[in-house]
Parts: sequence; C-alpha cells; structure tokens
Amino acid sequence: MKPTLMGAFAAALAAGFTAQAPAQDARSLAATCFTCHGTDGRSVGGVPPSLAGRPKSELLQAMKDFKEGKRPATIMHQHAKGYSDQELDLITGYFAGVKPGAAAPAPAAR
Repeated sequence: MKPTLMGAFAAALAAGFTAQAPAQDARSLAATCFTCHGTDGRSVGGVPPSLAGRPKSELLQAMKDFKEGKRPATIMHQHAKGYSDQELDLITGYFAGVKPGAAAPAPAAR
C-alpha cells in the first residue's frame, strides 16, 4: 500500500505533538500533588515533604513502594495506584527538575 500525502501529513503532525507533549503532561499529572505538597512540589512547613528538586530515583522508588504497599501511608498508596509506571516516571521527573525553594505566597484577599 502506498502512503498518501494526507497520511504522511497526519503522521508528521502527530509526531510534532508527541515531541512536545511529555513536559506538559508531566506538569498536568503532577498538579494533583500540589494540593498537599505545595505548588510545584514546594511544601510549606515540611509536612508533607517538599518534592521539588529531590532525586528522581528517590521519588520514583517511593511511589513504587506506595503503589505496591511496601511503604506505609494514609493516602499516598491510593494516589500511587491510580498512575501507570510511565505516568509515575513523568511525575517524578517533573519534580526532580523543579528548583527547590519557598512556595509562592498565596494571593492577597480583596
């Protein structure tokens, strides 16, 4: 079967989106963690711990341990079970790449 111009265009278009998607998807996936661990994983007060800038291998192992029930938790084991190994890889890679530091202050009430 001969490839068509439209098929080639669709493949090129899909390849372009795929190359850009992982970074955006990683932050979108990680956003569910922001509620407890602070925006971009910068926890205020240390409880729960900050995730920003921690080694990816450390974060990934912790998530795998939560997912497999090897690490005690109140809620993290449920969160971890909701992600595929590929998604956990993206999430932990995202947090490892975030510069640690103080969380941004909340906007002032008007």
